[in-house]
Amino acid sequence: MQKYGGSSVADPERIRRVAERVVTSAGRGGPVCVVVSAMGDTTDELIRLASQVSPGAHPRERDMLLTAGEQISIALLAMAIADLGREAVSFTGSQAGIVTDTAHGRARIVELRADRVRDALAAGKVAIVAGFQGVSTALDVTTLGRGGSDTTAVALAAALGAGACEIYTDVDGVFTADPRIVPDARKLAALSYEEMLELAAAGARVLVLRSVEYARRSGVPIHVRSSFTDADGTWVRGEDVLEQAIVSGVAHDTGEAKATILGVPDRPGIAGRVFRPLADAGISVDLIVQNVSAAGRTDISFTLPRDSLAQAEPILAELAASVGADGYACDRDVAKVSLVGAGMRSDPGVAVEMFEALAEAGINIEIISTSSIRVSCVVRAGEAERAVQVIHDRFRLGEGG
Repeated sequence: MQKYGGSSVADPERIRRVAERVVTSAGRGGPVCVVVSAMGDTTDELIRLASQVSPGAHPRERDMLLTAGEQISIALLAMAIADLGREAVSFTGSQAGIVTDTAHGRARIVELRADRVRDALAAGKVAIVAGFQGVSTALDVTTLGRGGSDTTAVALAAALGAGACEIYTDVDGVFTADPRIVPDARKLAALSYEEMLELAAAGARVLVLRSVEYARRSGVPIHVRSSFTDADGTWVRGEDVLEQAIVSGVAHDTGEAKATILGVPDRPGIAGRVFRPLADAGISVDLIVQNVSAAGRTDISFTLPRDSLAQAEPILAELAASVGADGYACDRDVAKVSLVGAGMRSDPGVAVEMFEALAEAGINIEIISTSSIRVSCVVRAGEAERAVQVIHDRFRLGEGG
């Protein structure tokens, strides 16, 4: 199973290069199934086009529009492979049997009826499947959300019994930090599913969170590698086969915002009342902190995606009034910086080292959250890159470390 991202098929030359790689793989024997994203910035261009035509939401029609990008890619790649003498057949998500729920724009796969794909592979053809899309149980076209092609690829790999899912992209693998921020960031040879889940949730952009969740559930190893070289990338697989480092990497997310509900009455059940309306609206809440109660009242702060803030603010206003709070405040100028490593379970000093590194750099921590293998801190957005650099240096994660 192979998956190629938008940058890998961004223009005709790159599509032909991918075709050559696919034909080479097929020539080694064994069936080859390929999942492809839309070319380059096609999806973003379609979103801009939709906003120019109509400011309304139109979720069903928006999905119908956005799936056109991947359909272009699969047809062009099938043509390029055929020109190299190998028979190929392209499938949309619905033709490939990818059945989803009815949530337009963020659909989840509920079933895979991949008989047509299996038949094509059994006939010796290369099967090319459009990523990011499926058909709902109501027979409408749906999209899986940003990064959905990764999820498509992993789901098909599991359904077809593939030994691994190769995710080809424009980077060489998963690094100890974003190389654009930390020039000496080191490529990691392997990560556990758990570590990759934490890195993805903390802002690492290489793999989408849902694809790693699907891989962990189905036991499909993922190999993240560059579509421009033949070098090995980073393997993501079961942790039992790995020698785990104490710290694997630093991730950051500048797409966060912080919301605070002020002066909330401190009584049983209040947290449920606060977060239930946000959950019902489909707004994901991440880090949460509740201050120590004073005079029977407390502040509750939490982070959420910055692009969800416009939807969240009217809910927060109504919520504050309904629970008898003093009001609410929102802060867009924050970022999350996280340290991840499976070996942290047995090393209690990691969090302290992280906090000391930030303190010595004069970077204030606003919220702290931890799991068994992750420590996350909310800092000012303008301090995020420097925070990544000082933490990376403190734990000697670079090439010279």
